[in-house]
Amino acid sequence: MYRAVITIRLKRGVLNPEGRTILRALNFLGYKEVKDVDTFKCIELLVEGDDKDKIRERVEEMCRRLLANPVIHDYYIEVEKIDQ
Repeated sequence: MYRAVITIRLKRGVLNPEGRTILRALNFLGYKEVKDVDTFKCIELLVEGDDKDKIRERVEEMCRRLLANPVIHDYYIEVEKIDQ
């Protein structure tokens, strides 16, 4: 069994309205030292299999087909073997 953790972020230059809203709210609450906020999505999958490279390939395919929009997102995949 493997754990695949996918971090999905907006590409540089793509507007992040969620991050801007959080930044404004923090500043409004008095946290003026916060100058920027970046938000991202983290997805964790438990995947059955014996070959780490094949699992990485499958997760990469999942990202391209469903989990991330390649036009606006960059994503990073970490795969680790876990004991169950």
